[in-house]
Amino acid sequence: MDSTYILLQNYWWFLISLLGALLVFLLFVQGGQSLLFTIGKDEVEYKMLLNSTGRKWEVTFTTLVTFGGAFFASFPLFYSTSFGGAYWVWMLILACFIIQAVSYEYQSKKGNLLGKKTYRVFLLINGIAGPILLGTAVGTFFNGAEFLVRKDQLTDLAMPIISRWANPWHGLEAVLVFWNVCLGLAVFFLARVQALLYFINNINDDEIATRSRKRLIPETILFLLFFLTFLVHLLVADGFAVNPATNEVYMEPHKYLINLIQMPVVLVLLLAGVVAVLSGIIKTTLTPGWKKGVWFTGSGTVLAVLALFLCAGWNNTAYYPSVVDLQSSLTIRNSSSSKFTLQTMSYVSLFIPVVLAYTFYAWRSLDLRKIDRKEMSENGETH
Repeated sequence: MDSTYILLQNYWWFLISLLGALLVFLLFVQGGQSLLFTIGKDEVEYKMLLNSTGRKWEVTFTTLVTFGGAFFASFPLFYSTSFGGAYWVWMLILACFIIQAVSYEYQSKKGNLLGKKTYRVFLLINGIAGPILLGTAVGTFFNGAEFLVRKDQLTDLAMPIISRWANPWHGLEAVLVFWNVCLGLAVFFLARVQALLYFINNINDDEIATRSRKRLIPETILFLLFFLTFLVHLLVADGFAVNPATNEVYMEPHKYLINLIQMPVVLVLLLAGVVAVLSGIIKTTLTPGWKKGVWFTGSGTVLAVLALFLCAGWNNTAYYPSVVDLQSSLTIRNSSSSKFTLQTMSYVSLFIPVVLAYTFYAWRSLDLRKIDRKEMSENGETH
């Protein structure tokens, strides 16, 4: 295979991985929504919490859409196989984010028939189901899914369908795999941890800060329980390897551990990410006046999740394995767009740093003034 084409495939898997990592960090919005009735105790506190997360939910949603769009453009066979086959999971995820958008838009409108509490319950549903479903879906990158790929069917004029799902559940069976749900719960509790740290940083209120710091320890314990369980299993389990000479997919003992050993930079990213996550939590817990833990934990989340995504796709690994037919498994070699498409999109990707810089600037502008009770009294609209 053309070395330039291979480089482009690796480059686009890196971008997909980076978008996925940023999305996991931004799920603190969902984590905050799941904590609304735990941290908030009255209407003013509800408004402060909802304004804190409500000013960022569009960034999370945009990142999710960009993640899906980038997957479609760079690895279209994954898009058609997973989004087209496991559609119940993706429809549920989409529904969660739709009710989130509706809730932020209409809960403060005068004369809404459902009332504020109903819309806030919708946000609670999004806050719980969104991260768990997304984490469970990503778990199939390591544990496999039930699909079949037959590229020769593309010439069948009667039914030119390349991939099809092997069961009538269309993705819902993923929740029956413990390790998928384990990752989903790890993502959920990590989102809650980051939300607590963000509340401490973004809201200038002693009562909310005290409750957030108190809740930080149990949420961290639950996150570590599920994350370390998943990680240990991942490192000792058999993985889906690819023979680069024949493109044959086969099971290799300790594949993901081998990936980390053979890609030391990725291993360093993972370890640095874990250390950064823990350091942000520990310093926030031990230092009452310190409020910057979210940036340490957020940076660590991006690094650790980036490393896991790279481990799933690089080093001759099937990033979307089929458990019903190994040779149907998707790799970055057999599922990518053409060289011309990847190359053309690569020029566009050069604008990504500009977009990130603007996002950082806008974020900083929104956070210059911390949310407090006075602001809610003057203008209590939920953004």
